[in-house]
Amino acid sequence: MKVARVGPRPEEDGRPTLEDVAASAGVSRSTASRALNDDGYVSARSREKVQAAARELGYSPNQAARSLVTRRTGAVAVVLSEPEARLLDDPYRTAVMRAGYRELADVGCQMVLIFSDTREDLDRTVRFLDGGHVDGVLVFAPHRTDPLPKALRQLRIPVVYGGQAAGLKRGVHVVDFDNEGGAKLAVAHLVEAGHRRIATIAGPQDQSAAIDRLSGWRKTLLDAGLDPADLVEEGDFTLTGGAKAMANLLARRPDLDAVFVASDMMALGALRTLHSAGRRIPSDVAVVSFDDNATLAPEMDPPLTSVHQDPREQVRVMVETLLAVMDDRDLKPRQRILPVSLTHRASS
Repeated sequence: MKVARVGPRPEEDGRPTLEDVAASAGVSRSTASRALNDDGYVSARSREKVQAAARELGYSPNQAARSLVTRRTGAVAVVLSEPEARLLDDPYRTAVMRAGYRELADVGCQMVLIFSDTREDLDRTVRFLDGGHVDGVLVFAPHRTDPLPKALRQLRIPVVYGGQAAGLKRGVHVVDFDNEGGAKLAVAHLVEAGHRRIATIAGPQDQSAAIDRLSGWRKTLLDAGLDPADLVEEGDFTLTGGAKAMANLLARRPDLDAVFVASDMMALGALRTLHSAGRRIPSDVAVVSFDDNATLAPEMDPPLTSVHQDPREQVRVMVETLLAVMDDRDLKPRQRILPVSLTHRASS
């Protein structure tokens, strides 16, 4: 007696199976599986035949079954350790999020975006990352007092940091920009243009990037025989913070003839303050910034001279590093410092 089957069998639901791919390519099922999983024990000719058959048939591997074999989820977390409101208003962090999505998609990974700011966020983040939901983590945790990096060190999961890891000087993979070198480029440009009272709007001094940029400003002035005293105002990497810091500098040092600003967003606020004070740019006060954000720096009035860094290149190298660590957990941790350059525009 025949028994009626309820629902389609896997090979009858319209989706091609691994067996279909193997038959179309003229290879065994095991060979097809190895070819689609990038196993080294498959000839180049067989791999090409299997991949061509998979494309022609529109075959998509069952992720759940594949995860059982590879022990990977196909997902990577991008963790941004800042308040959500500030992240969404920060053009650099926005660029990082876009780059993370694109670079991970290009290597076949799904991005899981996590905002971690409060203690409750930290606990949830650590539990999630330790729960086997992702294969690795890309972390942007800029504040030196941030507990996240130390908490992640206790987990059994590959982690790569974008920027210096808060509280961790060794034993972690880091991809950062040459923040001090970029600041030196910016200030040397102002010195060479004849400016002598060069102020700076620094970023928050609990962040490594801001500390390094301030250091580059100070070292360049001292090397040029110029006095940095009373020419520093700390901002918070926001437009409002830049405007307020510029107002404080003008009140204290109305004779300043140039300013190096630690981010494009703060530079936008500084330019607005300078315009309101009747200062002409660059004839009265030259302005140079850091970031060279494509949606900000060229559109300012006047267009902003800025130190160029490429968030997508940083994320690309971070993804490349993470994949290498995922393949070799014993890979020796290293710090990659990416070069920067100075984009000249009308503000200086």
